[in-house]
Amino acid sequence: MNALRKGLGLLVSVALTATPILAASPQPSASSSGMVVSAHRLATDAGLAVLKRGGNAVDAAVTVAYALAVTYPEAGNIGGGGFMTVRMADGRTAFIDFRETAPAAATATMYQDASGKLIPEKSTRGHLAAGIPGTVAGLELALGKYGSRPRAELMAPAIDLAAKGFVLDANDAAFLSEGAADFAKDPASAAIFLNRGKPWQAGQRLVQTDLARTLAAVARGGGAAFYKGPLAARIAAANRAGGGIMTSADFAAYKAVERKPIECDYRGYHVISAPPPSSGGVVLCETLNVLEGYDLGAMGFHASSAVHVTTEALRRAYRDRNLNLGDPDFVPFDTSRFTSKAYAQELRAGISLDRATPSDSLRAPGNGKEGKSTTHFSIVDKAGNAVSLTYTLNDWFGARVTAAGTGILLNDEMDDFAAKPGEPNMYGLIEGPNNAVAPGKRPLSSMTPTIVTKDGKLFMVVGTPGGSHIPTGVLQVMVNVIDHKMQLSDAVNAPRIHAQWLPDVIFHEGDALSADTRAALVAKGHKLEQMDYWNQIAVILVGTPGVGAKPIGTATLYGAIDPRLPTGTAQGF
Repeated sequence: MNALRKGLGLLVSVALTATPILAASPQPSASSSGMVVSAHRLATDAGLAVLKRGGNAVDAAVTVAYALAVTYPEAGNIGGGGFMTVRMADGRTAFIDFRETAPAAATATMYQDASGKLIPEKSTRGHLAAGIPGTVAGLELALGKYGSRPRAELMAPAIDLAAKGFVLDANDAAFLSEGAADFAKDPASAAIFLNRGKPWQAGQRLVQTDLARTLAAVARGGGAAFYKGPLAARIAAANRAGGGIMTSADFAAYKAVERKPIECDYRGYHVISAPPPSSGGVVLCETLNVLEGYDLGAMGFHASSAVHVTTEALRRAYRDRNLNLGDPDFVPFDTSRFTSKAYAQELRAGISLDRATPSDSLRAPGNGKEGKSTTHFSIVDKAGNAVSLTYTLNDWFGARVTAAGTGILLNDEMDDFAAKPGEPNMYGLIEGPNNAVAPGKRPLSSMTPTIVTKDGKLFMVVGTPGGSHIPTGVLQVMVNVIDHKMQLSDAVNAPRIHAQWLPDVIFHEGDALSADTRAALVAKGHKLEQMDYWNQIAVILVGTPGVGAKPIGTATLYGAIDPRLPTGTAQGF
């Protein structure tokens, strides 16, 4: 995403204004019968059409996910994986884990040289970087248990978009251009994502014939068509031909898993979020529990006191994330301890209101990488069923290689493991052996698809891409709405900070902190560093456009998409 931010910097001035809170934010999309918020206009449209035909939120999620695999190849996928948080109108909740797994031939040292040093880009580029994809299995599990419409009907828009193509706008072309140099190195990718060897341009039509055939096969045969038989064999063979280690047996062994969501309460709101192998729900709930002991509303938005206690809470939550969490099928741990009010009280007792805690002082026995080029969408239907889904290829366009003959871009999720425990990655995250590479294991993630209720009723559906910045992005939008009483668009557009355990720095968007606030934080011992944007929040608020706000007409659903990335729409009816 770094290169993308540079290439599209002129389009994100909305995030850089003269005051900490963005002025004159646009009204959110408002409706009463259904809402879809996603990273691409055509995927949003396809999902909304499902809701209009009477499909439920899970049906629409299947359509949006497959459509994004065609229209948003930088992150939308069937060659990657992710998580889905579901809350049905009758109160049932579910979390579907379709995170990628390491192939059976994977080893803990596969990305190190003979001397134990990490080999640059070995876990981020090329076929060896890919884990076994989970998206198809996850969507199948969700549809079979919670959906209501036939798979073929829901996949038809994606098949049509791939077979007939779609006209690229300026943003579509800019994204594809970002990957052009790597596409040129891989003939199978170049044949699709370059136009006669040159980057695609706005106004041209991108057709993906191989992907259309793959999607049609899945539409007919479901998960079995993807994980067993000719298609799995073709993907595995292409992977091995490119230096990877996938086998047909790896695909046949893959299973999506339904898990119990992480749940917690914050100032009367009930939070339903992602459990391990995502760290997102643990970090979110642990941080909220600590912050509940401070009156953030009285402190004021991005006042030095509020930023200080938020940083201190995040510092401790990320430390627990990095040293304790991993794939629950491999690593035993008690998430209830980290998300309890009693543990939060212990953590608050160690926080000084006057001085920053040096992160090094929080080290403990035990000793990752995570791409931020993910995408998220949020959906609510007329009945009140809700889906919060985050999925990813990890880096933009994943490993930047395509399984020849399938049209499928492969992920580089193996980079989300701790390729060498104790070594900082590109985001400064230091993880331990709990997240070391192992056959069949799922890498730790920060994806945080979240649903919030109030008094038993649906209140918010929220999530974002952003790697290690995902939990902090979700956290700040929630705090903006609940504590600072911002209306939805203001809550999403407001400039953000980010803090984690290591590096010991408060990162901030250009105008997130006033000069006085920066000085006060430095005086407390904090280090500050300006950052570019990382998130693309996709959020739906139910009832009114903000706590205590009046409805817009008769609307009961309000959707907003983060303006920091110049793609995506919020549409309702």
